[in-house]
Amino acid sequence: MIHSLFIINNSGDVFMEKHWKSVIHKSICDYFFEVQSKAVSADDVPPVIPTPHHYLINIYRNQLYFVAVVTTEVPPTFVVEFLHRICDTLEDYFNDCSESTLKEHYVIVYELLDEMLDNGFPLAVESNILKELIKPPNLLRTIADTVTGKNTGVSGILPTGQLSNVPWRRTGVKYANNEAYFDVIEEIDCILDKSGSTVIAEIQGYIDCMIKLSGMPDLTLSFINPRLLDDVSFHPCVRYKRWESDKVLSFVPPDGNFRLISYHIGANNMVAIPVYVKQNIMYREGSGGRFEVTIGPKQTMGKTIENVTMEVPFPKAVLNVTLTPSQGKYTFDPVSKIMTWDVGRIDTTKLPNIKGNISLQTGSTIPESNPTLNLHFTISQMAISGVKVNRLDMYGEKYKPFKGVKYITKAGKFQIRT
Repeated sequence: MIHSLFIINNSGDVFMEKHWKSVIHKSICDYFFEVQSKAVSADDVPPVIPTPHHYLINIYRNQLYFVAVVTTEVPPTFVVEFLHRICDTLEDYFNDCSESTLKEHYVIVYELLDEMLDNGFPLAVESNILKELIKPPNLLRTIADTVTGKNTGVSGILPTGQLSNVPWRRTGVKYANNEAYFDVIEEIDCILDKSGSTVIAEIQGYIDCMIKLSGMPDLTLSFINPRLLDDVSFHPCVRYKRWESDKVLSFVPPDGNFRLISYHIGANNMVAIPVYVKQNIMYREGSGGRFEVTIGPKQTMGKTIENVTMEVPFPKAVLNVTLTPSQGKYTFDPVSKIMTWDVGRIDTTKLPNIKGNISLQTGSTIPESNPTLNLHFTISQMAISGVKVNRLDMYGEKYKPFKGVKYITKAGKFQIRT
């Protein structure tokens, strides 16, 4: 299915490549570079690029492009999901998935890719199974390998889970403290028009788990309002029939970190927008313009909006901006023409505001349209959709675990048209 994988940095360097079938020369990436050069931003590169003899399926994460080469028609979302799984695994192993980290751990990355894909088809993709096969790097292991001359971390023993009917969980797990934590994370993708009305709004949600439980526990997670969840995709451990009949998540969990479910709440449902933006951007004849933006909370159920940043991609005709923020700091990149305002936390008693002048290049015409504002924020202890966990029950083991649920709402692609 997948012939080759190329990892490309922002400068256009193919710094890592892996081939599972025949070797495909990296000149195939020229088709990708051609399409990439026409895209406005990295996120706008089409995920599937057809070439005369291949298809290039790509994702962009952590300032890196992961480009898979396939020779036959395959479900593209299957390949995209697998590329994301590769990124998740690398982040799990190295706590980061940057170019410098991958170069530092070349050998382990190649060993992981060898185990995750067999002859082009996914094989071992569960993090805890991979960690039994290939030990994560640590200082002690590095020193021991240097002394003994050993240059591979691949275990000679087959993971215990591979032989059971629960392949995602290893056998004989024991912990002194038994804990189960669930993070309900929701990202709002939304476009607001100039007057602040919603053009489109959707929620992408997922439940990430960190499970450290001894033995072979059987968990049941129920929700207060499960009907809100739509278009749900599950981890293989979830019993689908139980969800279909009772809307309850019943599963034997993997050991460690994993994503239990992801869901989508579409535009047909009313999505609450937690912030509002008042803006006034205008260009004057001559060589300038005015810029003023105020951000405020809305429908946050009393929760504080934190980690607020705003990005404004100005047109090429803009030479510079001179602004005064009431809180936080702003930067302007004269090359990319992007202004970034780091607001921080929104105080309801004094709303953050930024205003000032726009300088245009002499002789340039007035830009035809105003820039789009891109907003990023986080709200802790709130799921904007109203999804709420009711209870978690455990069967099959006698101990009482410590349980915790955390809710986070974030901005996904949150844009305000001006």
